[in-house]
Amino acid sequence: MALAPVIDWTGKKRVNLALQGGGAHGAFTWGVLDAILEDGRLDIEGITGTSAGAMNAVVFAQGYLQRGREGARKALEDFWSQVSDKGSMGPTERKLFEAFFKPFGYEASLSYWWVDFVTHYASPYDYNPLDINPLRDLLTCTIDFNKVRACDEIKIFVGATNVKTGKVAIFKREELTADHIMASACLPTIFKAVEIGGEFYWDGGYSGNPPLFPLFYETNSPDVIIVQINPIERDSTPHSVTEIQNRLNEITFNGTLLRELRAIEFVQRLLDQGKISHKDYVRPFMHRIDGADPLKQFSAASKLDASWTSLTAIRDIGRTAAHAWLAANYDSIGMCDTMDLQAAFG
Repeated sequence: MALAPVIDWTGKKRVNLALQGGGAHGAFTWGVLDAILEDGRLDIEGITGTSAGAMNAVVFAQGYLQRGREGARKALEDFWSQVSDKGSMGPTERKLFEAFFKPFGYEASLSYWWVDFVTHYASPYDYNPLDINPLRDLLTCTIDFNKVRACDEIKIFVGATNVKTGKVAIFKREELTADHIMASACLPTIFKAVEIGGEFYWDGGYSGNPPLFPLFYETNSPDVIIVQINPIERDSTPHSVTEIQNRLNEITFNGTLLRELRAIEFVQRLLDQGKISHKDYVRPFMHRIDGADPLKQFSAASKLDASWTSLTAIRDIGRTAAHAWLAANYDSIGMCDTMDLQAAFG
């Protein structure tokens, strides 16, 4: 049974976005958002994100509140420009900064060898006792969280992992501060756990990358577009230490998403077979703009380079992917899935 798409008063289809984290590959998501804003046929009701996905979400909201779609596009460009500008940082700050934005495949850089050595033999509580965190500095300089919290046109859900319980924690737009985004992006081998309200948090990717369930409970649109930047499958078996670690990270950060997709597919099947009622459950429609395959063209040493040249190249891949997805799938929004869930986890 197909439902009519959710249409707002402007005649645009309303959708939700789910933004994965993944270091500098978050520039792919920047490109996707830029293309959606440029296309103009979709309105965003809710965004869920972790790590770099959460950063993209709050930057989007701040810019949207200021100047609508064009404001959001400008805010995203300004933020990623700041990501590439590390000239004002000291050497230690630069290394910590690059360690976050190059989580996979950066073995050719000197920062890799420094971070790899230190994180294998000491914790951030030892080698970074002052809790130097250039990501926090970047966020506080570029994002006005008062404006983010005031942007009530878009619902935002940021995921982090509670260190004590191991469960996902969801922070909503109206409570967000730099601390909440830092919690969502806290790689525990590089930064100290982030304390919020007496609880401590690590990167949200460990428990939901990104968490999907808030969109089903707190928004009206049945359509969810996942912007995926971490590959689920690889054609070859990793052999080197770096390749093995990269693949472990990919599996770990995709695991929770695959479990949620499996549960969604189960509910969809029950609805489609009439075993549960459409009166009690909304039939979700799942979509995906997939960056995993096009981003494989980047070499292990350069694919997550945070230079402006690399970031804009990744952005342009995201723009191309989003425009192609819209051209092929816009009419299906609100009518059916365009993502094969069984193939995703089968």
